[in-house]
Amino acid sequence: MPATGLSIGYVLVLWWVSTGLILYLDGLPRWTFRWTILGATVLLVAGVLGLVASRDEPTVTGALTAFTSAVLVWGWNEVLFLTGALTGSYRGGCPEGIRPGRRFRLAASAILHHEIGLAASGLAVIALTWGGDNTVGAWTFAVLWIMRLSAKLNIFLGVPNVGAEFLPAHLAHLASFFRQAPMNPLFPASIAFGLGGLALLVAGAVAAEGASFERIAATLVATLLGLAVVEHLFMVLPIRSADLWRWGFASHAARPIQPPQAGVPGLTATPKDTTRGVP
Repeated sequence: MPATGLSIGYVLVLWWVSTGLILYLDGLPRWTFRWTILGATVLLVAGVLGLVASRDEPTVTGALTAFTSAVLVWGWNEVLFLTGALTGSYRGGCPEGIRPGRRFRLAASAILHHEIGLAASGLAVIALTWGGDNTVGAWTFAVLWIMRLSAKLNIFLGVPNVGAEFLPAHLAHLASFFRQAPMNPLFPASIAFGLGGLALLVAGAVAAEGASFERIAATLVATLLGLAVVEHLFMVLPIRSADLWRWGFASHAARPIQPPQAGVPGLTATPKDTTRGVP
């Protein structure tokens, strides 16, 4: 049990620190971004090497190495996106009153290059671990990928807390594609899917023996999935999740972390249909 608790604690600390660090870096002056990207690329190389080194290591150390390595690969993609180095072909905001289909196409094109980068990275992680005895890296990246895509779709469709305050100033135009609404049909399915996967992983961890590779591997991925479910719940609960990373927002001194109701360009404060008669 101590090993299981330490594994849970490790994921919690890694999640909190890495999120806050990226928030801090993407709020710095833009001339610093080249150094941020360079540092993230060095960590990417470390992540790739870690995945290769641990693919045939079904041990506790191997599980931790693979998990951390997959997070480093994911983090590289997040840095490229949040610094604006890799976003999409469309760089404008969402025009008011357009039809839902066009809104979706514009939103997709605004982040398309980032999504392609994530897909390519995910396939690379799978390829690097394919046939090995340790697939923790692949499962880790899959959880991050699927749950982040779910979060993006839910924010697009409409939730009470859209998290616009997490966008750096140079990506503020993306908030125009967000929609505030009491609920959307996808959200309950996202929560059910996440909880179902979490139950399976917890059951696998409980069934495994002692501080075995199987238990630690399942615990690491389960904790990550549990955090992803919590992040989804932040979208609907009356909680300011930004308060968890006040230190990360220190570089955003000129911007409030309290999400403005009317201060984000194009942000829909109430769900209503404005698309009729608009081409």
